[in-house]
Amino acid sequence: MTVSNGNEANGHTTTRRPLPCGIYAPTMTFFDSETEELDIPTIKKHAERLAKAGLAGLVTMGSNGEAIHCTREEKAAVTLATREALDAAGFTAMPIIVGATEGSVKGTIELCKQSEAAGGDYVLLLPPSYFRGQMDEEAIVGYFTAVADGSPLPIVLYNYPGAVAGIDMDSDLLIKLAEHPNIIGTKFTCGSTGKLTRVALATNAKTPFSEGSGYMAFGGICDFTVQTLVSGGSGIIAGGANVMPKLCVKVWNLYVEGKMEEAIALQKVLSRGDWFLTKAAIAGTKQAIQTYFGYGGYPRRPLKRLEKAKVAAIAEGIQEAMEVEKSL
Repeated sequence: MTVSNGNEANGHTTTRRPLPCGIYAPTMTFFDSETEELDIPTIKKHAERLAKAGLAGLVTMGSNGEAIHCTREEKAAVTLATREALDAAGFTAMPIIVGATEGSVKGTIELCKQSEAAGGDYVLLLPPSYFRGQMDEEAIVGYFTAVADGSPLPIVLYNYPGAVAGIDMDSDLLIKLAEHPNIIGTKFTCGSTGKLTRVALATNAKTPFSEGSGYMAFGGICDFTVQTLVSGGSGIIAGGANVMPKLCVKVWNLYVEGKMEEAIALQKVLSRGDWFLTKAAIAGTKQAIQTYFGYGGYPRRPLKRLEKAKVAAIAEGIQEAMEVEKSL
């Protein structure tokens, strides 16, 4: 199989930026601490910092981006601001994947079109889950097929059971969906390296060592970066890269350069640190950015702001990883 990672979607040739192998960050969406309105200057500042750290691409309006808390207009504004920041900083070739999930086929296609207009290159889509009892495999296949038929942007599937009432797409289903020419990858936030291995093998996924079909098999958490590479994966889309992007990139690059023992040793440091961010979720990740980089703020309500003791514990927990980050 060959997928349209870069130049074509639904039969239309484009100049879309290709997806390179490597580390991607699902960027945080920053808000004014008093009004909770979008903080566009900080959104731009963050995108530029991540690009300069060596990331392969960015994901806007994902789970870490609090997409569920944003209006359509705000989602477009965030993606547009991110594209503007990257272009202004000289990263015109860096691709943007946009979270574009809505509950219906019609709404999702509309959001995919909006994502393209805002400067997105690809979309990241969860399976529908509000009517969980009716979302059997036939309904899920129907949803993704219809959206893929109508989306102007190629689709990366997003397998994150915790966000969709436990729906966990298995490897057989993901391989079946990969047959659609406008479905070009999967993000495995389920954490199953076995599933990633099977899908990567069946799709001949792109790796740092082979272009393959162009299909992208993304690990969804940075604490299994080396494991993703061993499994034939294409990249990592990881929330931890918002805080320690250089460390994430270093682990990836060491393995690709054949320095496996060094990569494994540094992976352990990354995994230990990332666990503190994973446990503290969006609020904790933002406060870690605040502690180490001087900006970050808070999530939108109803997500709670962390107590000072919790913020201090997170800073202490990631200290080892951040010492490496600062040294790179």
